[in-house]
Amino acid sequence: MISAVADRLEAFEANLAQIVASDVTFIEAIGEDLVAAGGKRLRPTLAFLAGDLVKAAPEAAMQAALAVELLHSASLLHDDLIDDADTRRGAEAAFRRYGNVVSVMSGDFLLARVLGLLADSGEPAFTRLMSRTAANICEGEVLQFQMATLENWSLAEYRHVIEGKTAVLLATAAVGPALLAGAAVHEQEALHAFGMAYGRAFQMQDDRLDLLGDPTVLGKPVGGDLREGKATHSVLVLIEQGVEEATEIVRRHAKEAGDVERMQQLVMEHGADRITKDAIMEEIELAIHALDPFQGHPAAVDLVALVERERERLS
Repeated sequence: MISAVADRLEAFEANLAQIVASDVTFIEAIGEDLVAAGGKRLRPTLAFLAGDLVKAAPEAAMQAALAVELLHSASLLHDDLIDDADTRRGAEAAFRRYGNVVSVMSGDFLLARVLGLLADSGEPAFTRLMSRTAANICEGEVLQFQMATLENWSLAEYRHVIEGKTAVLLATAAVGPALLAGAAVHEQEALHAFGMAYGRAFQMQDDRLDLLGDPTVLGKPVGGDLREGKATHSVLVLIEQGVEEATEIVRRHAKEAGDVERMQQLVMEHGADRITKDAIMEEIELAIHALDPFQGHPAAVDLVALVERERERLS
């Protein structure tokens, strides 16, 4: 945790618990699970640091942090059901425990809470930003499904997918406080560019580790994306290189014994992992340079430190 935002993250947890509270036991339980699971709280951290960069009022940064995190949490409840996932952050997925109806409606409940936060902000531009973000998330998820269904595998489409699934939320977390604070347009644009590049690096790294990571560190078996028919960056490099064996493994959702291990071999033998690492490094550099307008600001230093963690995960 970054010390500069530690106190605000504690306040965030308390506010989040209050917002997700419900008189309906199952909704309350799912809300409590979301608060307890926590995760990295990357989006609130970005919101608070970005707010410091543009001198946003504390309540504005908190509003942005809560709205973005609730939107993210709602999308996870829906995604787990769509992906038929067994777990979320090491715990049983909500739809497994409570059923499809409860999980979907609880996700909708969180979206309703987002609407309340947007109304409280009194800023139509922030509402429009969140609307675009929600639409981008939906488009990213459907595009990922469309790629697999139509076998329209390409690195260009993959970029659109990870922007919609991940990067746009990080960008919104960074831009939201700036927008609410009335920051200069060039500052908003810099924070948006930072969030998008950081988000692409973050998701590409997660996808890379899903195939090549250590299961004991990940807390789950590797190859989950392949088994869902998802082609991520390194695999798409192979497909675009014309490695037919890689295409066949993706096409059959890695159902045959040894498919995941064989894909790992192909990725290393054909230099696809090196290409993916280079692509991640490029996004890391883009994110860091996007913060040039804030150079020297303590919050910018902390944001760069966050991005540098992705470089460390490459080793």
